Amino acid sequence: MKIHHIAIICFNYEVSKKFYTEVLELNIIREVYREERQSYKLDLAIGEHYVIELFSFPNPPARPSRPESCGLRHLAFSVDNVEEKRNELISKGLECEEIRIDEFTDKKFFFTTDPDNLPLEFYEN
Repeated sequence: MKIHHIAIICFNYEVSKKFYTEVLELNIIREVYREERQSYKLDLAIGEHYVIELFSFPNPPARPSRPESCGLRHLAFSVDNVEEKRNELISKGLECEEIRIDEFTDKKFFFTTDPDNLPLEFYEN
């Protein structure tokens, strides 16, 4: 029917929480500390749409490579204006790739990364 959410495990919970809530400006739905797992779970939304579960676990292994490792390649966020979003993220201290054009759709996009080097794409509507 549709994708319900995406789960992300981070290395430093506070750094990643700040990134997703303050830099990307996702909304917090709920935050829970699960004592038995020594793990935080932060549910995040874009507007009213639940999209990401951010988890922390003690000593998670690093991502094997970037971005061609098996598994999730990247997350892509839809934006109205790629230039504005790129300038906004750069002003918040992120390194962003140059804007590219999708050869099949002629739409603009660029990549940056989250604090754990998960590639994030911003794709123009």
